[in-house]
Amino acid sequence: MLFGMLRVYFRLFSQMLLVAHLVSLPARILGGMAQVRRIIQESEMRKFELKRITAALRQMSPTQRKVVATELAALDTQPASTVLVESRFTAAATCPHCKACRAIRHGHANGLQRYRCRDCHKTFSALTGTPLSRLHKRGKWLDQAAALQAGLTLHQVAEALNIHVSTAHRWRHRFLALPEHIQARSLCGIAEADETVFLLSFKGKRSGLGRKARKRGGKASKRGMSNEQVPVLVARDRAGATMDCVLAAIDMRTLSAALKPVLAKDAVLCTDGSPALSAAARDIGVEHHAINLSAGIHVDGAWHVQNVNAYHSRLKNWIRRFRGVATCYLPKYLGWFRALDRESASGLKPAQWLAMALGGVA
Repeated sequence: MLFGMLRVYFRLFSQMLLVAHLVSLPARILGGMAQVRRIIQESEMRKFELKRITAALRQMSPTQRKVVATELAALDTQPASTVLVESRFTAAATCPHCKACRAIRHGHANGLQRYRCRDCHKTFSALTGTPLSRLHKRGKWLDQAAALQAGLTLHQVAEALNIHVSTAHRWRHRFLALPEHIQARSLCGIAEADETVFLLSFKGKRSGLGRKARKRGGKASKRGMSNEQVPVLVARDRAGATMDCVLAAIDMRTLSAALKPVLAKDAVLCTDGSPALSAAARDIGVEHHAINLSAGIHVDGAWHVQNVNAYHSRLKNWIRRFRGVATCYLPKYLGWFRALDRESASGLKPAQWLAMALGGVA
């Protein structure tokens, strides 16, 4: 009798263990899939991790291997832009809120890995805190990057990507938000500086112009410098390092404030003899050579401004395709052209444009 009861209890206990095992199996499979997903997303998989995955696959049942195959297929169908975005945190995820590097994985949202900071306890993804945060249609971002390299107009981008013109406008300025600030921090050796001007433009503005609207850019009503022109300073050394900025005025103080942070102490500055630039060079305290262009002198030995003037010409020819640029957006277009000119020999790839838009280096 007692032996029979023990047999019944043992059978019930075995069934309970089997049920518990079956209940926990999906969770263990999902946990294993999460680990597989994390390792697969690494750009450089280590050999021992690959061996562990291979060994785990051999121990799985056919049903479990189907789950793995489904998971891998889903990874393969991710947009290439998503893979590039996720690669920002290949080494370690940095919290955009407190800048700490102690983050753990915290599920997924909108096709991106979410993280949770152990210090401030806030969650984030690879897009949090970047200009591209909350933009939709991630699968078309690389096409937008290619459009930047090609210098397409907004209507051309809208047609090529099958998006609205307003979306193309928003994407362009989000992608250019960070490249706008990428420029040379130091000009060494022989540096050339000169100003160029762009027509003051309120393109896109429908009210409060203070003057009659012009058609397709138009012309200034006055010749020479006036309040209808926007001056832009370009400084460039012989190695190709370039800085530029929109000026509030063309006077000694403004030019000195723009040039002083980027000119090395032993740099030699070449200008076209502008009184304001000459005074700025004296204020900064660098060696200065003025070229008397009005007398027909363009080259005086090693001293000339042909490098910076050639840059002006390329910039003006490139920007003409847009039929006028709103003055409020001019710094972004200057940054756009700097990036194109900086890599003119090889050309920037779409992945490099996307990296710059996210805060990386091209």
